[in-house]
Amino acid sequence: MTESVIRALYGNATSLNLSSRKIKVVPTCVSSITNLSVLLLNNNVITSLPAELLSLRHLAELNLGNNALNEVPAVLGHLESLKKLYLFRNQITAVPPGVIDGLRNLVVLNLNHNQIQRLPPEIKSLSRLRHLSVLDNKLKELPIELGHLTKLTEINLTSNNLSWLPRQLYQCKDLTKLHVARNKLTSLPEGIGALAKLQVLDVAGNKLSMFPVEFHLLPLKELYYEGNRFVRCEPMSSVQDAEVLTLKELAARFVLREDRNRSSLVHRMLPHYPTLNALLAKGSCCALCLDPFLTTWLECVHFISLKQEMKMRSLQTVPVRALLCSYKCFNTDGHSYYGVAKR
Repeated sequence: MTESVIRALYGNATSLNLSSRKIKVVPTCVSSITNLSVLLLNNNVITSLPAELLSLRHLAELNLGNNALNEVPAVLGHLESLKKLYLFRNQITAVPPGVIDGLRNLVVLNLNHNQIQRLPPEIKSLSRLRHLSVLDNKLKELPIELGHLTKLTEINLTSNNLSWLPRQLYQCKDLTKLHVARNKLTSLPEGIGALAKLQVLDVAGNKLSMFPVEFHLLPLKELYYEGNRFVRCEPMSSVQDAEVLTLKELAARFVLREDRNRSSLVHRMLPHYPTLNALLAKGSCCALCLDPFLTTWLECVHFISLKQEMKMRSLQTVPVRALLCSYKCFNTDGHSYYGVAKR
């Protein structure tokens, strides 16, 4: 190991490979190789990093995978040139906000196979991040600030304890791959249609009953969904013919319809009432008559052919959530929407 460091030091090297050397302590002389851009320390027994490494101002890639770290070394927060950071297969339980805040140029972050229970809100500082992998950890939830990472193209959250995903995740509109297999998800948030570039979705091994509204409009090439609790197609008659809407719902539907007419007084005045605007933004649109409504009135499901409607190779069908505005629509003939029975 000493020979490798000396050779790199006197050769003004830009990369240094110290992987698989049974290293327990990183020699401080490594910090003297100030031109280093790549430092490989994976497959050792390292428990900490010397503070002197902060002098590696040009370091762009650091691999600390398969070591004995109990925490993310604080010195990493000073390596502002880092673009790729690998911390897989350690015993890390937390990601310190201060460290994350100093890694604003990071493009790849690999935290696989650790014991991490949460990611800090400060993760929003990683504005250039494209690949985030936290596979096989103990995450129970994700910070809504994840939505600030608009350059993300791939997220891997497989094998965690997630029971829900934040809707803000859909602000990452460059996502092409989303892996959330083997979690505890009972649903995916509505608005998934915003992920207009999504090509790979892995939700296998969760507790999903159906996919969200507009799911079938995604440009998916690969879908993995085995091991969920999807609803089955069992036709049943409607138990109700009409509904009694509240005054709030009636008024909201009127305003929402008027808002579609750009020349109407309602449309022109709404911007002056931000609270009302925020309330109406939670509305939906009937899958049949296309009329707007505020409160989810009738939850239905339709069964989508992956091959015919999503142009995928699979011959399977999947259940996709649909919302109808009334029993009047539901009881009309000629549509393929089923009510969802509650047991």
